[in-house]
Amino acid sequence: VQVVESGGGLVQPGGSLRLSCATSKLLFSSYGMGWYRQAPGKQRELVAAITRDGSTNYEDSVKGRFTISRDNAKKTVYLQMNSLKPEDTAVYYCNTDRGGWSWGQGTQVTVSS
Repeated sequence: VQVVESGGGLVQPGGSLRLSCATSKLLFSSYGMGWYRQAPGKQRELVAAITRDGSTNYEDSVKGRFTISRDNAKKTVYLQMNSLKPEDTAVYYCNTDRGGWSWGQGTQVTVSS
């Protein structure tokens, strides 16, 4: 197993969640990392990415609401999600920013009242 995602759950619209992705991958700090999501019936999409030096990029629908960060000492990537919307409901996965590692099981995020 290369990554383990956690932190998902059921949250009301407007709520927040913080996802974590831990890995034991060697040379973690040398990889750009990303958070992806896959909603039912849709393709997996990259929603947030962070480079080796900490630069970030976001998919338009999450800009201003999601924040990706990393802790190289802990080999962990985080996704802080605020102002959640029902359309954010999906299974969230982490991987390199090119999707080059094996996929983990993901963590389910459900936004519903």
